Amino acid sequence: NKTKVLNLLSVSVLSVSAAVMASSPAVLMRLVASAYTVAEKAGTIVRKVLQSGELGIVEKTGANDLQTLADRLVQKSICASLSKSFPKVTIIGEEELPAEDAEEELLENGHSSLILQKSCPDQYASLKEEELVVWVDPLDGTKEYTEGLLDHVTVLIGIAYGGTAIAGVINQPFYNYQMGAGASLGRTLWGVLGLGAFGFQLQEVPDGKRIVTTTRSHSNKLVIDAVQAMEPHDVIRVGGAGNKIIQLVEGKASAYVFASPGCKKWDTCAPEAILHAVGGKLTDMHGNAYRYDANVKHMNSAGVLATLRNHEYYLSRVPQVVLQALPSD
Repeated sequence: NKTKVLNLLSVSVLSVSAAVMASSPAVLMRLVASAYTVAEKAGTIVRKVLQSGELGIVEKTGANDLQTLADRLVQKSICASLSKSFPKVTIIGEEELPAEDAEEELLENGHSSLILQKSCPDQYASLKEEELVVWVDPLDGTKEYTEGLLDHVTVLIGIAYGGTAIAGVINQPFYNYQMGAGASLGRTLWGVLGLGAFGFQLQEVPDGKRIVTTTRSHSNKLVIDAVQAMEPHDVIRVGGAGNKIIQLVEGKASAYVFASPGCKKWDTCAPEAILHAVGGKLTDMHGNAYRYDANVKHMNSAGVLATLRNHEYYLSRVPQVVLQALPSD
């Protein structure tokens, strides 16, 4: 009888631990849920630095490649917070900063309970921390930030597995800033492949209308030639890769065209994941996917072409001179 009771006890303990395992959120969903609150904190830091009036601007490689105090504080906050909760995840940030402990006030250890309630797509349910790579752009649209074009500014946290961008979080610190004092400031968008994207209203440009969004401050003849070849009805020139992808998913633009090697993996990882989660596509100008493994080169050297629909049409319009000038990796 004693043996029977012990057997029953061990079976029930196993059942309970199996149930706990089954009900505890997958690593990916926990990482996304943490990245969400970390991105919200980042947005608060970005606003505080602007309010202080002390932007602490440094030129990295020239007047179009700036770094501010907000870039430095936000990267420290994101990387330290996520490293603390997920020590085995590889985290790659844009800014080259000295290795030092982050101040306590920069750390964020909360998580979005709404995200944790969602089911992880089956193909990612058993991923381990060490299989994930996080790409961080602490302040996308830094030049615009310094010039007061605040709606162009985003904070980007992209998550990759097996070289593919599978989840992303985008915070817009100044969303609604032109709506007056009573408006709620800032918002956070997020998405996971196979689950969808949230935090915004998905819209499309009306059929037959081609609106191209492209760079505001990094233009050149190749970029102009590529944009014109799309035969757009309108062209929107704005800063920030994150901002341009938001233009696509909110129906303000039908294609993001950047025929230049200017942007990097941390610019595109989070936006690509959100775009792909709603059925869009981001490639280089040849139509090849970018890889986000920990050891890839950071530059997206063959440019960026992103669409919500009709990707093949835009690819077919890329001029030969552009393809020759931007060899695919």
